[in-house]
Amino acid sequence: MRARRYDPTETKARVLAAAHMLFSRNGFAATGTADIAREADVSEGSIFYHFGSKKALLEELGRRHGEAMIAAMEEGYALEDLEPGITVPRVLRFVRDNMIWEGSEPDCNDCGPKAAMASNADAEPFYHAAKAVTTDWIKRHMQAAFAKRGVTGVEIDIAASFTHHIVGDAIDRWLCAATPEEADRVERETVRFIRAASGYVVD
Repeated sequence: MRARRYDPTETKARVLAAAHMLFSRNGFAATGTADIAREADVSEGSIFYHFGSKKALLEELGRRHGEAMIAAMEEGYALEDLEPGITVPRVLRFVRDNMIWEGSEPDCNDCGPKAAMASNADAEPFYHAAKAVTTDWIKRHMQAAFAKRGVTGVEIDIAASFTHHIVGDAIDRWLCAATPEEADRVERETVRFIRAASGYVVD
């Protein structure tokens, strides 16, 4: 009955906000749809009506997470003007500030999004949806940046996949760095490597 207080747009927004908060605080596996409904002040049935399943809700959150990451990378720049020295630091700080996997404080023996997904199969829809959105953006960014610089002959699909994996590994290493100096080194070398792979002149 409580769900009838809200129009469909507000109901979806309340469910997504509640799910994001509970997943961040308690983890994916420990959060059920009944918990989300309680937090959102809607009926549990409305979650299934609007999203179909917990998996679909996770996928929607993953897409939104990926879109927010893209917005953070693009802020203030045209797509073709972005380069690794801008995007890599922004990605690292976005992930640090918007961690949604279990354990908001990284355990440096087993931390980062890769470790979280490996240890928590329930979270896979979130990560796969975020990856699809961000990999598609990497392709569009590469096409725009290469076109501006006159770079040709690059297999964009393969290059985008490689870049996604490199940045994913960098995120894990950066989050688990033992010292600020180590974190700076990871960030610096990631920028250098991606610049070199993308045909920039690297000092």
